[in-house]
Amino acid sequence: MTRTLELLDSKKHQLLRLRQDHEAAPHFVQVVAAEFAAAATLCPILFTKNAETGQFYAGAMYGFQPGENLLDSGQGDVQPYRPLDLERQGFFISDENIAIDRSDPRFDETEGEPLFDAEGSASPRLRHIQRVLGQLKTGVEETDAFIRTLLERRLVEPIDVSMRFDDGETLALRGLYTVSLDSLRELDDATALDLFRRGYLQLAYCMIGSLKQITALAQRRNRRLTSAAA
Repeated sequence: MTRTLELLDSKKHQLLRLRQDHEAAPHFVQVVAAEFAAAATLCPILFTKNAETGQFYAGAMYGFQPGENLLDSGQGDVQPYRPLDLERQGFFISDENIAIDRSDPRFDETEGEPLFDAEGSASPRLRHIQRVLGQLKTGVEETDAFIRTLLERRLVEPIDVSMRFDDGETLALRGLYTVSLDSLRELDDATALDLFRRGYLQLAYCMIGSLKQITALAQRRNRRLTSAAA
């Protein structure tokens, strides 16, 4: 997806505001290692490959199709967990600066929370975004290191997600990967201890445990289908 980014400027963007009601409805959101534990309580965590670079990244699956967010009730509920990558929508890091995608529908000049105060200083909302971007940058680096280690140890395997729903629709998701439980069990003691001390063993089992959320998502989808048909 092509974006036109511009550096955030307190003068040029003095009137810019951030809306919360125009956020995209994702079905797969990038997450970093520090988010695994929270994400796993709600949705499956899986690996997939970046379409442009071919590199693996970790993501939380919110639905089975683009634009489908099965964790959003549509009733304005506050979700107990919100990924950093969703929180930063529209904002990007450019060297030591913040860049924005001005075309992102979150940005407005009349509605939402201001990014700058009357003196041109960062508002509380913008300071929050700055913290989120910092956490995301560090988190992506840590997660990339985790994924590289799994790949080196041949601990990543493909997983096909095939579901049949109550309306008769069948969905088959490809291009997804998880941690191989069998390969983990075959690790020698020294390697397992090394992964444990680096925190990677815990992350791997967190991902494996999160797979049970696939069934939970399917049940949510079926409930929506039932409600829509009623």
